[in-house]
Amino acid sequence: MKILVLNGSPRKNGNVSKTLKKEVEKISQKYSARENVLIIWENAAELDFDFCRGCMACRSKKNCILPNDDAHRIAEEINHCDMIFVGTPVYWGNMNGKLKSLFDRLVGVLMAESKFGIPLPLQKGKKAVVVTSCTTPFPFNYICGQSSGAFRAVKEVLKSSGFRIVKKVNLSNTKVTKKIS
Repeated sequence: MKILVLNGSPRKNGNVSKTLKKEVEKISQKYSARENVLIIWENAAELDFDFCRGCMACRSKKNCILPNDDAHRIAEEINHCDMIFVGTPVYWGNMNGKLKSLFDRLVGVLMAESKFGIPLPLQKGKKAVVVTSCTTPFPFNYICGQSSGAFRAVKEVLKSSGFRIVKKVNLSNTKVTKKIS
């Protein structure tokens, strides 16, 4: 089993990173008794890639036509993974900007398009875990749309791509709460 971890947090030892590590450890222990588990960890903040140009060529070519960069490498990792973990801090009710820019560049590997313009998922059957972290206290992180907005954005990308979300972890009030349960 190959697990790809996309850490959208710029903080290597922040709440998102720590929670991703715990969740990946749980899953890898579950599967390691039956099969080898390979974990590929990618920190979005460290990736070097250009922004999407919106040319839509990737929809038919199933790959971005921009010059090779880290987005192309991540696209290959997605094609060969069995499961993906996506973690992001909540920024203005959405996912981290660098992670969003990465997803924009990955459209060609995530979904195709029918001749009528209907999105066709290219990653069907793969599982996903989503982790979000927000400084807004519960329940206001949901009432004000902070955590729910970030989760909704990540879910839209993953579900449109064919991933099945098997777990969602949301941390709230992280400005005050320093300990991850």
